[in-house]
Amino acid sequence: MNRFKTFFFVFFMLVSSATLLAQSAVAPGNAVEHIRAFTRMIEFDYINWTFDALLVKNIQEAVKAPRYISYDEQRKVVFEYLRLVAWVNSTSREVELIYANPDIEDPDQAAAELNQQLDAIRSMEQSLKPISEAVLQNQVSVTVAEMGLAMGGQPIPPVLYHVTRLPTALIVSPRDAIRQEANISLQPDMTPEETARLEADVEQQLDYSALVVPIGGVGTYPTMVMSTTDLSWLLEVVAHEWTHNYLTLRPVGMLYTASDEMRTINETTANIAGKEIGRAVLERYYPELAPPEPAAAAGNAKGEDEQPSESQPIPTPTPEDPYEFSFNREMHKTRLQVDELLAAGKIDEAEDYMELRRRFFWDNGYQIRRLNQAYFAFYGAYNDVPGGGAAGRDPVGPAVQALRARSKSLADFLRRMAWVTSFEYLQKELNRPMK
Repeated sequence: MNRFKTFFFVFFMLVSSATLLAQSAVAPGNAVEHIRAFTRMIEFDYINWTFDALLVKNIQEAVKAPRYISYDEQRKVVFEYLRLVAWVNSTSREVELIYANPDIEDPDQAAAELNQQLDAIRSMEQSLKPISEAVLQNQVSVTVAEMGLAMGGQPIPPVLYHVTRLPTALIVSPRDAIRQEANISLQPDMTPEETARLEADVEQQLDYSALVVPIGGVGTYPTMVMSTTDLSWLLEVVAHEWTHNYLTLRPVGMLYTASDEMRTINETTANIAGKEIGRAVLERYYPELAPPEPAAAAGNAKGEDEQPSESQPIPTPTPEDPYEFSFNREMHKTRLQVDELLAAGKIDEAEDYMELRRRFFWDNGYQIRRLNQAYFAFYGAYNDVPGGGAAGRDPVGPAVQALRARSKSLADFLRRMAWVTSFEYLQKELNRPMK
């Protein structure tokens, strides 16, 4: 795609994002404005970030690295970049340990050589990052096109992502119900003490449940993706955020903020698509890293001429060992009990129960910092795994899963989801005969 077309789509996506922001604007004096009184000075600046990221993307477009290096060289670039990221991370941890060691009297001197090495590694990483991003963008684009999600061989919108430090998100829910009242992006450099203070201020002064959560990606344009050494996870997030961009141009994405149900529909759809596209990229370009076909999906593997049955049920989880700890199963049980307590008006009991369960998860290796209504309001929207998990009995996620199971392909699924404007519409779509 030439640079003019790329600019056109970037401009169009920015306008679309601005429209969505306008739709989610709130009148002064409502709950969100009360919450933002605590966050205005520490909110993330998306406008400046976007312009900086577009400069990087413009350089990538001018260089067109994937067009001039071979398949093997592309793989080497990506693996070398990931190696440098891992080297930066391990060296950074060594430096942190020196400064944390009470037996070292002069940590500046002790860490001087390591800091010099760290600067050199970071410089190499930053010089290779734009090329690696361009390579992976191209590989995702080719894969998406092969899956039938392109026009003229080009995904719409084009795949653009940028690895960066991500904002965190302040999630706020009422205490008497699990419902996302606010999701506010915060600067990424907040200390643990500042995070805890913000949560406490919102809860104590406004009587809400609050939680600051880390995020792995944001569906801006270009999309924001967290640095990682896990190529499988990276591809999944790139594809997940591209799916949001794809949906933003269609009714389902435009209505993302209309209700909690529409948010769950969007996030569950993006999770399903992100995993399928990410896996397809691995299988095509990095087959040695592709995981074995999961047992649950093996029964859905079909030949080209075989189509899913119209009566195919909602996917069910594979059998689990009842004596082995399962995070998904235990979180599902937790959500169900919390919902029952809140429905009975037992707010304090629900919060005491969640703290007990948080300690239970911690003892089993899952270091959840806080488990409250805001936790479920955020994580419950990502409901693409049979069994419920943090979503409890929410029927929205299973309905999206069922429509994917009844769709002939991922492209067919996304085209059907594109026109979903409510949960009721989704239910009607499920009842339509397959073509």
